[in-house]
Amino acid sequence: MSRVKKAVLAYSGGVDTSVCIPYLKKEYGVEEVIAFAADLGQGDELESIKQKAFDAGASQSLVVDLISPFIKDFAFPAIRANALYQGRYPLSTALARPLIAKHLVDVARELGADALAHGCTGKGNDQVRFELGAYALNPNIKIIAPWREWDLGSRKSLLDYAAKHGIPVEMKRGNESPYSMDANLLHISYEGGPLEDPWKEPSTEMWRWTVNPENAPNEATYLDLEFANGDPIGIDDSKMSPAELLAELNRLGGINGIGRTDIVENRYVGMKSRGAYETPGGTILLKAHRAIESITLDRGVAHLKDELMPKYAELIYNGYWFSPEREMLQTAIDHSQRWVNGKVKVKLYKGSIEIVGRESEDTLFDEAIATFEDDAGAYNQADAEGFIRLNALRLRTESLRDLERGGKQGDT
Repeated sequence: MSRVKKAVLAYSGGVDTSVCIPYLKKEYGVEEVIAFAADLGQGDELESIKQKAFDAGASQSLVVDLISPFIKDFAFPAIRANALYQGRYPLSTALARPLIAKHLVDVARELGADALAHGCTGKGNDQVRFELGAYALNPNIKIIAPWREWDLGSRKSLLDYAAKHGIPVEMKRGNESPYSMDANLLHISYEGGPLEDPWKEPSTEMWRWTVNPENAPNEATYLDLEFANGDPIGIDDSKMSPAELLAELNRLGGINGIGRTDIVENRYVGMKSRGAYETPGGTILLKAHRAIESITLDRGVAHLKDELMPKYAELIYNGYWFSPEREMLQTAIDHSQRWVNGKVKVKLYKGSIEIVGRESEDTLFDEAIATFEDDAGAYNQADAEGFIRLNALRLRTESLRDLERGGKQGDT
């Protein structure tokens, strides 16, 4: 790699990315390091993050509010798809990385930087997500990933390096967490530490957004969620922005112990890794969205969406947000949402989500046809005989052959 004069660093304010600033200067000869931090609703003191970057030696420190585009343009499209990786993980971190990558590329172009840098390890998914996103948007960009090259392989070595170079490091919340954590408005994730033993139950103290389900209120919380074209737009007849709506669902879900997930993931780089997640609002939205689809989507469309969803989720998990195949799938998914309008009544109780009602002016549910009572001729039950016989034709044909030949081929 030719010498880099100016680099844009994806900055979190933690010890790993703070150490990256002097390291880039000393080991790579970078003259200017621009620290870029994205406000995704993680709740950090972003102004203190800005100062931390300066204290570590950054020439510029940028903090950009990306909460609205994160929810509207990344989280909601995934909810339209009912996306869950391995059927359980709602992709919260994976959805944030391409947005950050896009802005890193934009900042590099605007400020004349010739490289991007990040503090992701060589074992994780985030390095892949950042870099695939960056290369998709700027195929000629240079990327520096110190974790894949330096010998600072432990937290202690990072802290020693920080002390040696006069980098102030504060422990979040006043205590050193045993977990590697990531947060945005959609979730908090926990990895490492005690979670590296897949048999060990997460401690009660680990969870930060949700109460233990057994300690949740003894009275259920009911709410009506309104959808338009597949996107949630309001709670209990009150219209809200995407970020406001998700924040309120996080609050309600947290109170009721909703949204905890403990899974072993298949990382794209090849290893299995255990992660624990709190996604209260997102978990509610995913279940409610399926409920409104249940009365507004055609059966064939709904079933095809379910077949496409695992591939869509895998693409996002692996870092292919900006790939043509993800965009193709998104176009099909968004087209399916034209009639996904209406309300869903949700019951939250001690960690569980129940759908107890759904209604839509665009419903395909026809009570006159579905009723067990007199349907006044809306449905001719005699038609079912022909339907069944036509669908049984190939089965009967095979069965007749088997009878003529003395049993199914291969039977003993």
